[in-house]
Amino acid sequence: MSRHKWVLDQAFASDDITSSFGSLDTVFELTGEQITRDAISDVIKVLIADKYYYVKRYARKGNGLGQWLGRSKIRGEWQNLLFFQKLGLPVPPIVAYGAKGQRGALITQEVPDTTDLSLLAMRQDPCLKDSQWVKCVSVQVAKAARTIHRQGFVHNDFKWRNILVNAGANPEICLIDCPSGGFWWGPFLQYRIIKDLACLDKVAKHHLTRRQRLFFYYSYTGKTKLTAADKKRVGKIEHFFKGRE
Repeated sequence: MSRHKWVLDQAFASDDITSSFGSLDTVFELTGEQITRDAISDVIKVLIADKYYYVKRYARKGNGLGQWLGRSKIRGEWQNLLFFQKLGLPVPPIVAYGAKGQRGALITQEVPDTTDLSLLAMRQDPCLKDSQWVKCVSVQVAKAARTIHRQGFVHNDFKWRNILVNAGANPEICLIDCPSGGFWWGPFLQYRIIKDLACLDKVAKHHLTRRQRLFFYYSYTGKTKLTAADKKRVGKIEHFFKGRE
């Protein structure tokens, strides 16, 4: 792909969508409900033809040296979501993306009736007390983690806030926000896999039982019993953020 190209998925290319999302310049002129904002980026929510869309815009490629070295954050966002999509993992419908110079944007369609896992935890949602609901979500998250890790890819920010889920009887997850993910190898890969799993467990340990957390690990590894190596890795996961929380 050209370094300066705007891509609009033709499956979404109605007159209304093309008018709003037809170019990077047009996207930067949009106004909507402010979701987040920081020094280099913002996210707004816009309503077009009875559907909501999330527009993430970066005014700069990154902070500090990140502005000039390596892949920009927004490019990482769309490339990683497209990679997940290619692997068959659930992500929001990707409507448009692109970058030019320091600026870039990614537009996704809202996944209706979903909430991120961290918000469910924060409000102590009853679904987290439903063992079958937790089991169903754990299996899906474990599959997603296993799938990307087997490709030599790590999320690098695999937190509950970056996993959407619906709270119905048959929950389905959706992966969002992965600007820093990438491919690693050897001991670097193994270290970052531990970090991914530790990020997930950081909140899980406050809301799930130890049995439920071990069930996640079993689902991730495909095993039914911990080996000596597994016990060592579980220990690393549990203590990864010790002294840093």
